[in-house]
Amino acid sequence: MKPMNTSSSSPHSTNLSTFTKIVSFSLLSFSLFVVFKYFSAYTIPTAQNLQLSFSNTTRAAATTPLAPPPLSPPPAAAERPLLERTGIINELGVMTEDFVVGEFDEGLIESIVVVSNSSHERGERKVVRVEKFRICEMNMSDYFPGLDNVDSDFQLNLSNKGKGLDCLVPRPKGYKLHTPWPKSRDEVWFDNIPHTRVDRANKDAVLRKGDKLVFPGDGPQFIRGMDKYLDQISKMVPEIAFGRHTRVALDISSGLASFGAYLLEQNVTTLSIAPKDVHHNQIELALERGIPAMIATFGRRRLPYPSQAFDLVHCSRCGVNWTVDDGILLLEANRLLRGGGYFVWEAEPVYRYGNELEEQWRAMEDLTSNICWELVNKEEYIAIWQKPLNNSCYLNRDPNAQPLLCNTDENPEDIWYTEVKACITRLPENGYGTNTSNWPARLHSPPDRLFTIQMDAEKSRKELYKADSKYTNDIVRGYVGAFHLNQMNLRNVMDMKAGYGGYAAALVDFQFSSWVMNVIPVSGPNTLPVIYDRGLIGVMHDWCDPFATYPRTYDLLNAVGLFSVEQRRCNITNIMLEMDRILRPGGRVYIRDTTAVIEQLEEIAKAVGWVPFMFDSGEGPHSNWKLLACEKRL
Repeated sequence: MKPMNTSSSSPHSTNLSTFTKIVSFSLLSFSLFVVFKYFSAYTIPTAQNLQLSFSNTTRAAATTPLAPPPLSPPPAAAERPLLERTGIINELGVMTEDFVVGEFDEGLIESIVVVSNSSHERGERKVVRVEKFRICEMNMSDYFPGLDNVDSDFQLNLSNKGKGLDCLVPRPKGYKLHTPWPKSRDEVWFDNIPHTRVDRANKDAVLRKGDKLVFPGDGPQFIRGMDKYLDQISKMVPEIAFGRHTRVALDISSGLASFGAYLLEQNVTTLSIAPKDVHHNQIELALERGIPAMIATFGRRRLPYPSQAFDLVHCSRCGVNWTVDDGILLLEANRLLRGGGYFVWEAEPVYRYGNELEEQWRAMEDLTSNICWELVNKEEYIAIWQKPLNNSCYLNRDPNAQPLLCNTDENPEDIWYTEVKACITRLPENGYGTNTSNWPARLHSPPDRLFTIQMDAEKSRKELYKADSKYTNDIVRGYVGAFHLNQMNLRNVMDMKAGYGGYAAALVDFQFSSWVMNVIPVSGPNTLPVIYDRGLIGVMHDWCDPFATYPRTYDLLNAVGLFSVEQRRCNITNIMLEMDRILRPGGRVYIRDTTAVIEQLEEIAKAVGWVPFMFDSGEGPHSNWKLLACEKRL
C-alpha cells in the first residue's frame, strides 16, 4: 500500500480558504463605508447659521438642531486623510455636502474676476466718505426750507430746488422726548415748540400750565366742548356714521386740530391742514400732540390729494371765502370730497343775521345748489351738505348753468403743481370711488380704483395688491420680533414710498397706536386713490423738495426702494438731511434698498449723527437688498 500525499489540498479546504478571504474583505469594506458615512453626515457650524434674519420664526423653530461633536475616529480611519468638504446647492435646490473639492485653479479665478469687473464697471458705486455735518444756528430750530406764503397759497420756492440744507436743524433748548399717546392729546411739553404763541382766537383752546401746554378740547368754535359738538353732527345726519361710513376726514384750519383729535376715538382719521403760522404753530402743535396734520391750504393750486379722497370735509370758522372767484375754492373741495360725502360748515353766516352775513349765506346756498350739493340739515350754527353719488344732477342742469362741468378729458388726479379748475369735477360713470365698503372691511378689500392706476400690469393687479399686503405684513412682523417695534412709543409714522399703503395697513393689523402719512413720490405711479379708498391718508410729494411739515414731527420714517429710484434725480444726501429735520429725537429710520445704496446711506447716516446698523434682508445674506436701521438719539 502506498503512503498518502499530505502536501496536496482537497477541493473542500480550498473553497473554505477562498470563502474566508471574501468575508474578511467584505467586512473591511463595510467598516470603511460606515466610517466614511459617519464623517460625511456631520455638519460643521458656520457664521451663516448665526445670521440675523426677518423670515418667519415658526419655520426657524422647526429646524433640526446641530449634531453633537463626533467621537474620536477609529485608528484605521484616523490614518486616512479626510476629504475637505463644504455645502453646495444640488440640482434639487437642497443644501448638500456630497461633492469633492478639486485643486485651486488661480488662472480660472482671475479670469472670472476680470469678466465680472468688466460687466459691472458702469453700475459699480463706490462709497463716498462724508464729513460730519455741523449744527445749524439756534435761530433755525423751527426752520422750514423754501416755504413762501404768497396770496394765502402754499408753494415751495423752486429756485432753490436741489440745494437743500447743509447743516442739522437744532432742537430747541430744553427739548424733551415727546409725551406718549394718548396723554399727548391733552398736554405736551412747552419747550418742545419754539416761539409758541397763543393768539386770542385760540386762548381757550390751549393753556400754559408750568412746563406744559394743555388742550381742554373746547374753544370759540366749540362752545359746548368737542364731544357734544361731534354728537350734534351725528344726530343731525345719522348717516355720517363716524368710524364706519365716515373713515377719512379733512379738517381745514379749525383751531388746534381738536376736531381730529377727538374723532380718533371714533376710528376716524382726520387730516388737519392750515397755512404756515396762520394760527401760530397750529400744525406744529397738532403733530406734537400726535394728530395727523400738514402745512397746506386752499389756493390757486390743487392740493396734493386725490379726487374723492375724504368722506367728510369740515370747516369751522376756517377763514376760507368759499364763494369768491365764482366759487373756485369750493370746487376744489368738491373734487376732494367723495361721492355721497358730507361738507360740514360752522360759521357766522349760518346762524347770525345782518345784511352782510345774510348775503354771504345766500351766496353759499346758490353755489352749493349749482354744484348739486343737497343741504341735508341746518341747526343752530352748523350746516351740512351732501355731494351727489353720480353725474345725473350735473347732466340735467341748464346747459348754461355756472359753474360748468369739467371736460371729459380733464384728469382730476393730476395734482402736482396743477392750477385749480373753475369747473365741476365729474364722477366716474362706473361708480369707482363712491362704492367703498364700510370700515374696517375697506382696509383689505381691493378697491375698484386699483384698476385706474397707470402701470404695466393689467390683469394681475389684485394679485399684486395682495402680495404687497403679505410682504409688508411680514416686514412689520419681523420688526416687531427683532426690534420690538410695538414697544417704542411710536405715534407719528411716515412711509416715504407707500405704494398701496400696505405698511400702514399692517400697523393697523398689529394694533399699533400710530397713524401713518403715506407719501407717494412723483417719480412713480399715483396710487393715492387706492390709499384713500382703503381708509388711510397720504400725499403726493417730490423728495427733491422739503416735505410740508415742521422740524421734529415724525417718530418713524420707513423707506423701501426709495433711494435707488430717487438717486437718479435727487441728491440723496439732501433727502437724508431732510429726514433728519422732520425726525424727532429718539426716532427710528428703517431703509430697505440695494446693497450699494445702503452702504452709501450708512456713511451719510453716520455723518448726520444717527446710530446705524446694517442687516441682511429676509431674503438672506446673498440677496442684493439690505436693511439699514438707524436711531436718532436725544
